[in-house]
Amino acid sequence: MKVKQQLFLVVAFLSLINCNKKKVNQNCGKLPNINASFSINLNLPEYNNLKFTSNTVLIPNQGNGGIIIINSGNEFYRAWDALDPNHPPSECSKLELDGIEASSNCNTKNTFNLFTGQPSNNSEICGLKEYFATKEGNIIYVNN
Repeated sequence: MKVKQQLFLVVAFLSLINCNKKKVNQNCGKLPNINASFSINLNLPEYNNLKFTSNTVLIPNQGNGGIIIINSGNEFYRAWDALDPNHPPSECSKLELDGIEASSNCNTKNTFNLFTGQPSNNSEICGLKEYFATKEGNIIYVNN
């Protein structure tokens, strides 16, 4: 009988831990899953700075609030939705670029690292919504 009680306590404890993790992520999913599929040519002047590590470009009219592309080094690119996923889409949830970080202007001004998409100022919030970015020649393809 004692073994069953111990097993029950272990299962109950693991369930509580699992529920706690779900609470942390309950702010996620505030952004609609909008289809994105486009390409950019690095030979065009407006995208030329993406040839260099740490540089970013905002592509308007894609995703929810535009899509931010960053050259994260070694010809590896990452693409993020330009809205803070911790707030419903609004004017304040639009991300403003500042070097390798982007921040929203809502009451809880969230800041995100564009290399990782993770929050810089609060580990309890959701990271940025990512899109697939691949490079072939001088073309970067972005989609979800």
